[in-house]
Amino acid sequence: MTTPLAVTARALLFDMDGTLVDSAASIDRVWREFAARHGLAPETVLAALPGRTARDIVAGCLPEADGDTVAAEVARIREREEAATDAVAEIPGARRLLTSLPADAWAVVTSASRTMTERRLAAAGLPLPEVAVCAGDVQAGKPDPEGFRTAARLLGVDIADCLLFEDSAPGLLAARRSGGTAVAVAAPAEEAAPYRVDDLTAVSAHPGDGRIRVEIQPSRTHAEPAEEIRR
Repeated sequence: MTTPLAVTARALLFDMDGTLVDSAASIDRVWREFAARHGLAPETVLAALPGRTARDIVAGCLPEADGDTVAAEVARIREREEAATDAVAEIPGARRLLTSLPADAWAVVTSASRTMTERRLAAAGLPLPEVAVCAGDVQAGKPDPEGFRTAARLLGVDIADCLLFEDSAPGLLAARRSGGTAVAVAAPAEEAAPYRVDDLTAVSAHPGDGRIRVEIQPSRTHAEPAEEIRR
């Protein structure tokens, strides 16, 4: 059997959509409705989604809209997304990985609202984290690193001692800017990350003595030079 790559960390920080849960179908449906309401090309709207907050997406798609219009659209979209949990599923390996971690050694960092986060994790059968940094908890969304740094602070660990799991280009940029070590989950090939996996079945965690040994199967990963990823 191939020996897995290994790295140690104090905590693991996870994006939600596309990293822990597959919510693509429900997200697609809600944002296509938004595009239709405003006569926008759905492909343009969908391309703007990954890693960004609803407010940033709406404001970017409707540059002439005033603040009240943007706020009303965001509220409408959030209401629809929070109710659309019928098509939400676990990303393979997510439940096993999360339940192997101490509760104080992992967090979720997401551009979704807190209600949406709780509903999607529950719909996918995943545990709720003690620490979740959601859209309303930060001043700047991804690709700004504020969310990841906030999660590390709330867990009481140094961001440099964290592994950050992300699937989107803005999320991976936020991870790189934060000072933590990024793990790209089914991310575009052009997005740089020290580790790459197709899903979370390639990752296993072994806590002990205040640290976590994380093993990543090399057959499903790509690593940059060892000196850049060693902990």
